[in-house]
Amino acid sequence: MESDAPIERYEDLLVPFVSAQKTEERIGAEMEKFGVRADGSPIQYEGPDGVLVFLNDLIAKGWVPDSEYEGGPVLSLTKNGGSITLEPGSQFELSGAQHEDVHAVSQEGYDHLRELLPLSEKLGVQWLGLGFHPYAKRSDFTFVPKLRYGIMKEYLPTRGHYALDMMLRTSTVQANFDYRSEADAMRKLRVGLWLSPLNAAIFANSPFVEGERFGGKSYRAKVWLDVDNDRSGLVPAVLGKSAGYTEYVEWALSVPMFLIKRDGRPIKNTGQTFRDFWKNGFDGHRAMQSDWQTHINTLFPEVRLKRTIEVRSADSQNLVFAPALSALWTGIFYDNSALGRAESLVADFTFDEVNAVRQDVWRLGLQSPWRGKTLQPLAESLLEIAMGGLARRAKKNAKGEDERVHLAPLVALVEKGLSPSDLLKPASMAPADLIAATRITVD
Repeated sequence: MESDAPIERYEDLLVPFVSAQKTEERIGAEMEKFGVRADGSPIQYEGPDGVLVFLNDLIAKGWVPDSEYEGGPVLSLTKNGGSITLEPGSQFELSGAQHEDVHAVSQEGYDHLRELLPLSEKLGVQWLGLGFHPYAKRSDFTFVPKLRYGIMKEYLPTRGHYALDMMLRTSTVQANFDYRSEADAMRKLRVGLWLSPLNAAIFANSPFVEGERFGGKSYRAKVWLDVDNDRSGLVPAVLGKSAGYTEYVEWALSVPMFLIKRDGRPIKNTGQTFRDFWKNGFDGHRAMQSDWQTHINTLFPEVRLKRTIEVRSADSQNLVFAPALSALWTGIFYDNSALGRAESLVADFTFDEVNAVRQDVWRLGLQSPWRGKTLQPLAESLLEIAMGGLARRAKKNAKGEDERVHLAPLVALVEKGLSPSDLLKPASMAPADLIAATRITVD
């Protein structure tokens, strides 16, 4: 809940979470993708084949544009509860509407790409569902003219070696879920965080860097190990069974800020934690609810608590595996028996061992060592739990299939110990072959 009310009491810091509690069990998906030319180079914000051309084409099809300030550049679109936004390197993101089942989430992804295809074909642009750009170097990108990104590109490189790579060269798929209460939110947050390295391994899909195989499964997962450890990772404070909103708030209060906004314009403030800003102010400004909401939005843990629970550790995918992320966590989070079994699965996990395997999954995927075996048996157990949850939900599509249909391709892959990256076998590393092997299709 964003407003101009000052933060007077500690309880005010809980408002964004308490006000988000709801009885619905909806699913929202976000999918980022790279637009590339025939030679593998990235399209930019401007230019004859830039993302602005695509935004304007969608505006003509009924999408509503939005800018940060009057007369400013178009940076996002909205329509029917969904939105299209741009990441710093012009990664094109569909932030979908909230849906009742995974069937609708999947259909939305196909509909979105079909809407892009006529202009894409005309301009010779292909869309890649990978976690890391397979060709481009940092220097090949220009930044999207979003005011916040100007602050981030100066500050984040002081915090992590791969910060600019995260901003410019990574793409993700994300799944977002409702929560009914504090207890429900924390159950989902804890399970998701404990299993986030496993999730990254299951969805590893970025084996190419600057035109070569780098030797691992997910370069994006490697990047996230060194971006800004203050605001990313596993959030140990909330992993304990007694943790609540307060523990998440305490963590967030201790994270350095990026900015505050006044009159729609960002004011750089990277020298304070939010706790210090709340107590002492900054340059004559007091901490407001809108500042707190902005700060929460600039935290990047593997699973994030906002107005929904956001599962964030997966690489971007094609349209077969992208819905599988929503299906996996719908089966876990929206079936109480499945959530309980998932809690039992992680009950004896320790931070040290989960953090250790997080250092391995970018390289080894499901073959990462785990308790004398590999992660594959753990992945198989999690998927079995999720399939049961989806079966009990019994949400059918027009063909009479339940939501397990969206998870089945991933189950088959995991049974072989493979991740999506293992399926990417271009005839050569030439742009035409690599694009053919990694482009998103609606077939």
